[in-house]
Amino acid sequence: MSYLMKGFKCHSPVTCKVAGSLFKAHTLKNMLGINKQRLKISHASSQLSSEKANSYNYIIVGAGSAGCVLANRLTEDPQSTVLLLEAGPKDTLLGSKRLMWKIHMPAALTYNLCDDKYNWYYHTTPQRHMDNRVMYWPRGRVWGGSSSLNAMVYIRGHAEDYNRWSREGARGWDYEHCLPYFKKAQTHELGPDQYRGGNGPLHVSRGKTNHPLHQAFLEAAQQAGYPFTDDMNGYQQEGFGWMDMTIHQGQRWSTASAYLRPAISRPNFSVAEKTLVTKILFQGTKCIGVEYVKNGQRKKVFANKEVILSGGAINSPQLLMLSGIGNADDLKKLGIPVVCHLPGVGQNLQDHLEVYVQQKCTKPITLYSAQKPLKMVRIGLEWLCKFTGEGATAHLESGGFIRSEPGVPHPDIQFHFLPSQVIDHGRVASTMEAYQVHVGPMRSTSVGWLKLKSSDPNDHPIIEPNYLSTERDIWEFRQCVKLTREIFAQKAFEKFRGPEIQPGNHVQSDKEIDAFIRQKADSAYHPSCTCKMGQPSDSTAVVDPQTKVIGIENLRVVDASIMPSVVTGNLNAPTIMIAEKAADIIKGLPSLQEKNVPVYKPKTLETQR
Repeated sequence: MSYLMKGFKCHSPVTCKVAGSLFKAHTLKNMLGINKQRLKISHASSQLSSEKANSYNYIIVGAGSAGCVLANRLTEDPQSTVLLLEAGPKDTLLGSKRLMWKIHMPAALTYNLCDDKYNWYYHTTPQRHMDNRVMYWPRGRVWGGSSSLNAMVYIRGHAEDYNRWSREGARGWDYEHCLPYFKKAQTHELGPDQYRGGNGPLHVSRGKTNHPLHQAFLEAAQQAGYPFTDDMNGYQQEGFGWMDMTIHQGQRWSTASAYLRPAISRPNFSVAEKTLVTKILFQGTKCIGVEYVKNGQRKKVFANKEVILSGGAINSPQLLMLSGIGNADDLKKLGIPVVCHLPGVGQNLQDHLEVYVQQKCTKPITLYSAQKPLKMVRIGLEWLCKFTGEGATAHLESGGFIRSEPGVPHPDIQFHFLPSQVIDHGRVASTMEAYQVHVGPMRSTSVGWLKLKSSDPNDHPIIEPNYLSTERDIWEFRQCVKLTREIFAQKAFEKFRGPEIQPGNHVQSDKEIDAFIRQKADSAYHPSCTCKMGQPSDSTAVVDPQTKVIGIENLRVVDASIMPSVVTGNLNAPTIMIAEKAADIIKGLPSLQEKNVPVYKPKTLETQR
């Protein structure tokens, strides 16, 4: 510092002393200012480096049917780092599937449907068109999400569902752009063809039981005048046939088995379970990361490319709203700062409702005896030893799709046949030898919504499906009961048919059937469409056809919530397809496309069958 003193001449000791003091004070002030600035820079730079250490290219929220697919596909690029966050636990214990047999044994599926350990255990509001019943909605909260809880039925929907999506604003999501992604995902045990895949991670098997009741069901459907279809996921959905199932070598083949486990050893992939994401983080309208709670501690993690929500049709809109994206008026009432006014978040809720038509069986050939304790032990031991036997199937091996009336261009009613009796989602044990069909309309006109109950992420949202709110839906359900009764009355069932259990022979008039539906119909567990995909000009759309949240940078939603409308069938296969297609979009790859693939059309629409 001596060079600063050069040329300073002191004329008097006092002046010199004062001047020296002033100079020292000024110099000290400057030094402190410089140090303070340095400290600020150093703090900011250490914060940045800590953020960088706690930063990934992509953060995926939810290790369910879509999240596992995305995690696998995005980490195929070794340069992309991915963090997958799941609120629930792993689907294995000590690395073993056998020790988690309640998930992986196909026949054990009702255990977790009725247990909140692996399940969000949602309930709806009282349904005013259904005698004010509160409906139970199980959703997966575990690796694999609902693909670890569902009945393993693999149904893609009809080609026209996807063409309709395109017309509804999801351009580029028509059948010719979606079919290749169904195939990319799949390895079908019957091998590849124009409709099936042969080289994907998702193993799909075909129902092949010799059970006499399944055979009788398919025969009865044909006696009633419906066609047999070789592949309801292929050329012809309409008709009755053997179901495809996500079961491989006697085990449930969830997306955790198909996509997550094969990717887990990749050095660019991290996954955390029992981690509840509570908020998306923003700088203005740019998404920069998420806040989460793990082991009671609140933490933040950052994404330098994108955050992708794959929590499903309830959790994804819930997290958007908790983070300030949704209807501004609703958010303000809860004291949530508004990041982006998107009134479509949580709206457009669609689901499939179904009812069980049950018949007593006169022969002891149903699954009733398999539910006795000793028999269950024997079935369980065989499965644990060899992954074979009655434990190796969900028993929903046959089903079908039909049109409810003349003029309907493609099927709008679905059937699943089961050689057993199910009571209250399987929460009550079967009481007799019986068989049943699960039947319900596929494109109901009743539409609902969900909203936040509070700003607490632990509170379940308010779920209002608004079931049976239109005359058309009530009429379709009447048709479901009448057409099922007609099939069960065919000659093929003669040697098995006992009295009808439900609705029961006393239920005959339209009024009586309507009352039965109000009392007994239940969710088929297919909630969807709450973050609808559409054009940015559509005020009800939440994401654009690139799956980006409208009005927000670096944030996507990829799961069943982005469906513009519900498809004709179960939702697991379409959700996996959505994630496969979205992965290519995120990677910047051109969409796969298969033109002019033939799809069955009825010869005439003048008849119902």
